[in-house]
Amino acid sequence: MRLLLLVALSLLAGCTQALETGDAGPSARVALLLPERKASRYEAGDQPYFAQKLSELCPRCEVDYRNAEQDAAKQLQQARDALDQGAKVLVLTPVDSLAAGEIVAAARAKSVPVISYDRLVLRTPVDYYISFDNAKVGALQAAALLQALGARASAGEILWINGSPTDNNATLFKQGAHAGLDGKVRVAAESDTAEWNPDNAKAWTARILPTLRGRTIVGVYAANDGTAGAAIAAMKAAGLPQVPVTGQDAETAALQRILVGDQYMTVYKAIRTEAERAAVLADDLVRGKRPSAPATVDNGAGRIPSILLDPVTVTKDTIASTVVKDGFVTPTALCAGAYADACRAAGIV
Repeated sequence: MRLLLLVALSLLAGCTQALETGDAGPSARVALLLPERKASRYEAGDQPYFAQKLSELCPRCEVDYRNAEQDAAKQLQQARDALDQGAKVLVLTPVDSLAAGEIVAAARAKSVPVISYDRLVLRTPVDYYISFDNAKVGALQAAALLQALGARASAGEILWINGSPTDNNATLFKQGAHAGLDGKVRVAAESDTAEWNPDNAKAWTARILPTLRGRTIVGVYAANDGTAGAAIAAMKAAGLPQVPVTGQDAETAALQRILVGDQYMTVYKAIRTEAERAAVLADDLVRGKRPSAPATVDNGAGRIPSILLDPVTVTKDTIASTVVKDGFVTPTALCAGAYADACRAAGIV
């Protein structure tokens, strides 16, 4: 009997130590609801980074990943399905920042916490918000464009291409950019881009350019790399010369355009850090913890506990010291084929 008691105590001590060190996390489904595939970051970055980190923290947890492909109704159904299948936490990047309130309401009905990831859900309380300082993204784009234009800022006009009007981040990018550019450049034409779809941005640019004949376009404010690439393609097709073009997301294709001079800059957001911070928070919520957050953001329904990360400007001169140094993109991927010489000139290989 004494031997059996000692064995039982030893096993209990081992289990307690495992729980204390986090070696044996609780079993739970965590739903990762991402909005689209047009921007490469979600499939190539956010999803694998999040899943890998959560697996490290909670080996018994399961990531229920779903992509709404820019369909708000589809995202609502995906969320309901995930909740019906037992999701204990929702990590949500909304397709539509207002319509996503229905998703939050469905989660709240089941007492499931919601992390608003990368994009803020509006006018409905969520548990946490993790993103970047998105007004600062616009400010960085504006400052870089002014630097690239120099004296040419007063010699012509710019095209202005925003993101999706249903994405609160796009509103913040626009606010930050206007704060930096208003009164310093003249805008020939400005448009929002439905669904962040580059095809929509390209069609708008191709349609607007013929109406601007005789006017000098000296630059393009583009809210992300997809819209930047679209504008560049449309301007090339129209036979216009290279002008400075902004971007965001540090997509490989955009970095290659920067290397050869087609695009002036992009904004690097450390997606791995963002996704891993979200995974840590999801793990805390699975375990019943409610950690404090370093900031709050007003989403129209109150102050949301928030983690806001810093975005970084990337130009040809800083590709090596930012995205390559961080391992966000490899020299092999970046410098393939026609870009080898440009990479060597930029000190990347």
